Amino acid sequence: MFKKIRTRPVIMDHDGSADDFLSLILLLSMEHIDLLGVSITPADCYLENALETTLKLLTKAKRTNIEIGIGHFHGINAFPADWRAKPKILNALPDLIGIDTNPDPSAFRNSQELIIEKLLTAQETVTVLLTGPCSSLVQAIEREPKILNHIAEVVWMGGAFDVPGNVVTYNHNSTAEWNVFWDPISAKSLLAHQIPVIFIPLDVTNHVPVTIDFLKKLANQSSQSWANLAGQFWATTLDTIPTYEYTYFMWDVLATSFLHIPEAFTLEEAEVDIVTQGASAGRTYRKANSGYHAKVATDVNKKLFYNYLLGALSTTY
Repeated sequence: MFKKIRTRPVIMDHDGSADDFLSLILLLSMEHIDLLGVSITPADCYLENALETTLKLLTKAKRTNIEIGIGHFHGINAFPADWRAKPKILNALPDLIGIDTNPDPSAFRNSQELIIEKLLTAQETVTVLLTGPCSSLVQAIEREPKILNHIAEVVWMGGAFDVPGNVVTYNHNSTAEWNVFWDPISAKSLLAHQIPVIFIPLDVTNHVPVTIDFLKKLANQSSQSWANLAGQFWATTLDTIPTYEYTYFMWDVLATSFLHIPEAFTLEEAEVDIVTQGASAGRTYRKANSGYHAKVATDVNKKLFYNYLLGALSTTY
């Protein structure tokens, strides 16, 4: 039996990769969460494909009342094109291909407008879950600073503090994590606004790989439609990066689980900063007297996390 957490409103901003959609599935399973809206940042995706996958999942969950916003900012440092094409593959999976949506992007509001409206009209302060870059949220704040008072906290899968980053690209020294690297200027601006930020960085996501053992356990639940779909999603990640020793981790999924099992995490209060340019662009690091206060997840109870995840994915929505 897992600890029941108080009901709270949440806005999700994702950037359209397989891990983001697994996070959306997980978020939809949380009965204590009132999902006010979903924003799509066109970072680790092509917008049209990610919009279609988002709509398919909401349709499958019978939650099409949840409004979607789309971002039009394309960042500073682009994700590899092969990674961005992933949602097109997901939309062709057997469990999704028969769900017809055919969305027209022009019919959806800009992410900034969605975030501003949902925050200003919420009955209480809102948790913002970021499983991609923070650009849309920062742009919304800059457009309407009043929303700062309506944000309870930002939970962000981002950063690498005491471990190497996962950016391997030209003219970079591999110290950054991709969600921060995509738009390091907005990342630093987010800290400057002095709202509560909880980083779920590579330091802790590195503890929870997507293992074959986990996938076998998930396959034993394949009679449950969401467990079966999740297994299909994770199966598509095996060739995400062409390297012999590559391991896919529970990046966004771990960050999302924080909303349900915060007791599984070890958090550290820290003063942090972000490099905005040069060979270390996007690097997150501790900096005494920086003035930028945040919480950084440093450890997680792996058994509790994996057990929670398997249980949540066996839920019928």
